[in-house]
Amino acid sequence: MKICIVKLSAMGDIIHAMVALQFIKKELPDAVIDWVVESNFKGILENNPHIDNILPINLKSIKKKKSNIFKEYKILKNYSKNNYDIVIDAQGLLKSAIVARIIGAKIIAGFDKESIREGIASLFYNKKIRIAYDANTIDRNATVICEPLGIKATSEKIINKEKFLFSSSPVEGLSEIFNLFVIGSTWESRNYPKEKFVEIAKALKTKTYIVWGSEEEHKKALWMQEQSEFLHILPRGSLDELKYVISKCSLLIGNDTGPTHMAWGLNVPSITIFGPTPTNRVYITPINRVVKSSSVVNHYKLNKNDFSICEIEADEIIKIAKELLN
Repeated sequence: MKICIVKLSAMGDIIHAMVALQFIKKELPDAVIDWVVESNFKGILENNPHIDNILPINLKSIKKKKSNIFKEYKILKNYSKNNYDIVIDAQGLLKSAIVARIIGAKIIAGFDKESIREGIASLFYNKKIRIAYDANTIDRNATVICEPLGIKATSEKIINKEKFLFSSSPVEGLSEIFNLFVIGSTWESRNYPKEKFVEIAKALKTKTYIVWGSEEEHKKALWMQEQSEFLHILPRGSLDELKYVISKCSLLIGNDTGPTHMAWGLNVPSITIFGPTPTNRVYITPINRVVKSSSVVNHYKLNKNDFSICEIEADEIIKIAKELLN
């Protein structure tokens, strides 16, 4: 069987969907699995033994240059020559549904209109999967990928998963024992205060590297580094290098964002800090824990002006961190 999965972005969503791969390969060991992804995220998928071909696309380039639509359409038509038995749109957006239709297959599967924000996307599928929009994000991703193949992605399977992120880019010079802080995210209201990250580092008394992505995050990291002997900035590297660094850390503490979710995919201890987003974006396990602010989250309308994450006391995180490190 030739399977094509369409999951274009973002980093955390791709990671959450990747857990389904090992379930497919266990039930259908001879299946060929290809994955369509935005080109800047393909590093997440690289080196996974269950993916046969990574198929990059750059739909985001169309926003900057409208004529790029012809270039990207040509790329997708080329992918359609692979003659898939099934294409699964695990994104549930109109653009991903169009991608799935252009690539084409006898079966095009995706969420039904009640299960996604852009319900019009379901018109492009001939096999539709229903799962509540406010259900656990990982359950949603695993279900929409596995169910069209006749595979059950149970909570037990997900909790007992094998790691599914792999790197071929070793990073030299890392300490033998270290923690990791992920200090940025796409919204400022999802970012835990830098002062409290420093407080955590001082309490744990362990060398801690800071992961950063933007220039603003780099400035924040420089300030943090000046406040504690335990904090050190990591050079900005590739996604493959980031996977390697996270795989070697003792504990990752970070905001609700892609690099933090990598720890779950690598079976590395982590604490994810939530403010304006729901905790059901992750699976809580003995080694993967969460801390949530007191605000109530509406799954259907997230509030970017909810800065309640700032109210979470560092001591609450320090206590969990010490439990995980012990």
